[in-house]
Amino acid sequence: MALNLDAVGKKLGPVSKEYTWKDVVLYALGVGAGFNDLDYCYEKNLKVIPTFSIATIFDFLSHYATNANINLAGILHGEQDLIFHAPIPLDGTLTTEGKITHIYDKGAKKGALIIGESETRHSSGKKLFTSIMTLFSRFDGGFGGENAPQETFLYPDRAPDFEINETPSLDQPLLYRLSGDVFPLHVDADFAKMAGFEKPIMHGLCTYGYSCRALMQSLTPGSPDKVRRLKCRFSRPLMPGDPITIQIWKTGDEQAIWKTINTKTGEEVITNGIFEFGDIPKDEIRFDGQVAVITGAGGGLGRVYALELAKRGAKIVVNDLGSARDGSGGGSATPAQKVVDEIKAAGGEAVANYDSVSTPEGGENIVKAALEAFGKVDILINNAGILRDKSFTKMDPENWRTVLDVHLNGAYHVSRPAFKVMREKGYGRIVMTTSAAGLYGNFGQTNYSSAKMGLVGLMNAMKLEGKKYNINVNTVAPLAASRLTEDILPPELFEKMKPEFVSPLVVYLCSTKCAVTGNIYNAGMGFFNRAAVVTGPGTTIGSAEHPPAIEDIIEKHATVASLKNGKFYFELNEQVGDLINAFSAPAESTTAEAPKQTLTVADIFSAMPGSFNAAGAAGADVVFQYHISGPGGGDWNCVVQNNSCAINQGIHEKPTCTLKMSDNDFIDMIGGTLPAMKAYTSGKLKIEGDIMKSQLIEKLFRR
Repeated sequence: MALNLDAVGKKLGPVSKEYTWKDVVLYALGVGAGFNDLDYCYEKNLKVIPTFSIATIFDFLSHYATNANINLAGILHGEQDLIFHAPIPLDGTLTTEGKITHIYDKGAKKGALIIGESETRHSSGKKLFTSIMTLFSRFDGGFGGENAPQETFLYPDRAPDFEINETPSLDQPLLYRLSGDVFPLHVDADFAKMAGFEKPIMHGLCTYGYSCRALMQSLTPGSPDKVRRLKCRFSRPLMPGDPITIQIWKTGDEQAIWKTINTKTGEEVITNGIFEFGDIPKDEIRFDGQVAVITGAGGGLGRVYALELAKRGAKIVVNDLGSARDGSGGGSATPAQKVVDEIKAAGGEAVANYDSVSTPEGGENIVKAALEAFGKVDILINNAGILRDKSFTKMDPENWRTVLDVHLNGAYHVSRPAFKVMREKGYGRIVMTTSAAGLYGNFGQTNYSSAKMGLVGLMNAMKLEGKKYNINVNTVAPLAASRLTEDILPPELFEKMKPEFVSPLVVYLCSTKCAVTGNIYNAGMGFFNRAAVVTGPGTTIGSAEHPPAIEDIIEKHATVASLKNGKFYFELNEQVGDLINAFSAPAESTTAEAPKQTLTVADIFSAMPGSFNAAGAAGADVVFQYHISGPGGGDWNCVVQNNSCAINQGIHEKPTCTLKMSDNDFIDMIGGTLPAMKAYTSGKLKIEGDIMKSQLIEKLFRR
């Protein structure tokens, strides 16, 4: 088996993981925290140990080994570097993407180094940390590659400034592995002996967590948010129960170096430690060099958007016709110009535009103003709006048409020329302004509600056309004080609904950090949530030969109308696909269960001889025994000899190795939805006997 050198530079992920405060506490207990560190173990004033971050990306780390085709029997964690960009929240979903950056050859019998780098973001959109890790693969050297550059690391010629003593328990690996690192080297005595150790060893990352606690205790007591970087090299294994001493030398106001030694033997367990601390530099969202067009920006929400974007470096086109709330009047240059003057007084750049969004010519002119003044358009916020409220029977065609012309047609008139500019540049952010009246309905606003819901449809189509050009289109339903609502809302509520409580979300959606597209958000008074069209699982009624009768619909109406286990569709084709697939399922199905697997374990073993790669079997003399549990399982063995393959049902007397797995997991692994490495590291695949020979399977059989 050879390393896959082509894996270098290829994107890995995204891989997402949800976690809660209980995962945070479990990790803290796994790295030795307890009543002396109650803030890390009790939800009352809970804080997150920064090295918890590495536990959240275990599923991602397996991709390095899988893609590099590392020999698992010789894999060790060599080095780890964590760089923190923001404190770790107590819960949420983390998404990690990365790549293998280097594969170094230390020489035959000396091993190889695989360097992987990843970035992890929280579901809030914040980038939390960068991980740079080195995997040491003891059995994969000698392929003729470049050796890793040498590093020099010196400790001060003086006693440490701090020494912290800890004694992990004999059972520490059993607790730590519950955070996700379930590699058998740390629990399975037979595996440990096969890997060259007398018994299971401590997780290096567990000792890393102990070291982080000691560093915080000494240099950032009570403030895990001040940890900015933690780097080290794992030099020697540590046995469970052996005491450790973390030695720390402060080398600057916000820097220290450290190492961890086995107190009993004096051996250095972790070396080359770097610790940086202090206030994490603010990861501020900036718009320097970008151009934003904001319609209806002469007051209210639009004005606040314009001022905030300008403060963060954007050049602004402030569009406002300056008409009355209902769109009447000849317009005025005053509102737009006042906002421009405010921006310039604060040191920003802006120009005013007074065209109406309600005509194609007006939309073209607004975008033209941006191109003439600043040369491009990066951001468009469709914010212009008017109100002409009437009950439905009193809603005459003019009031209907005028409101749609400003809200819905206006967004089309401006977005179309702006989209063309963004498409040419390969970048853009567009924000539509809908309303709760459109999403949920409001008495006396049939024109306004229709226009606002129409904007959601416009977004849904534009998000698909813009995706390949890096143009994100999202929609906000703001609840904020403006000239449209000043005499509708009670005065005390009006005061609480400042536009400043809405603008942070809109500004985020305009930024390069925003990766989402096609989302709808409610925002007001500091409360934010996502809205979406959700489709219930439904049921099939009737058949191709027998269309349903009205009575059948009535009988099944409760199931048809149920939104339990509802689903969000990103585009039309997803919904149509589910509709078509529904007719291949039992007609009485009323739940959103996952499709049943049609492939069986017996089918897989029947097909194995046909997928055998005889050319890759030269010199192979192995017996793979499979024990597949579950109702669809059984025992099969695969005998590979003399460039041939024989599949037999039953148990072989002398298997080279035995693979144990459940029937569903085995089918998923063979089908490609469960990577073999992930199956192994998660404990779904157990291998007994010669684990190194088991890695021949991927070489001997084609999927």
